[in-house]
Amino acid sequence: DRANKAAIIWEGEPAAPGKPGEERTLTYRQLHREVCLFANVLKKNGIKKGDRVLIYLPMVPEAAIAMLACTRIGAVHSVVFGGFSAQSVADRIQDCAAKMVITSDGGFRRGGVVPLKENVDNALKIKVGRKSITQSIQRVIVLRRSENKIKMKRGRDVWWHDEISQVSDQCPPAKLDSEHPLFILYTSG
Repeated sequence: DRANKAAIIWEGEPAAPGKPGEERTLTYRQLHREVCLFANVLKKNGIKKGDRVLIYLPMVPEAAIAMLACTRIGAVHSVVFGGFSAQSVADRIQDCAAKMVITSDGGFRRGGVVPLKENVDNALKIKVGRKSITQSIQRVIVLRRSENKIKMKRGRDVWWHDEISQVSDQCPPAKLDSEHPLFILYTSG
């Protein structure tokens, strides 16, 4: 009965003044499919049970999909607020030794575009002495959202939509101990 009920009802910020916002609804069935697809993308890109994944996305349904996909395969996720700086992203990557960052080309905020991918690129360049503090990152998955110009680094950066098209929508959940960590949460203040 629940398969066709709304699981996520999302209203996006208008992309520009005077433009209407976006709307999307995902049923439980659609959400399950998207989570399984993205869980397989994570596995295809080397993420396994216990690995850390940093999620630096705007407020879009794909943020929930990424979190649930990590959970499905037993990866530990850490969500970073899309308004944080490159230094904050780098600090979080270093602290949890993330293997992957999931981000977007950009996100809309108050009618402007926040350059999320550019912030990730800048975070991955931060060094202490000669050593990168983000050396644990092996892959960056980029969601196309705002269509702003970005740079993609060959061998490290891949597009979400390209990766989704190459995997199955079947992904059984990982078997985990009851004490297995789900996420890493930082508090402020």
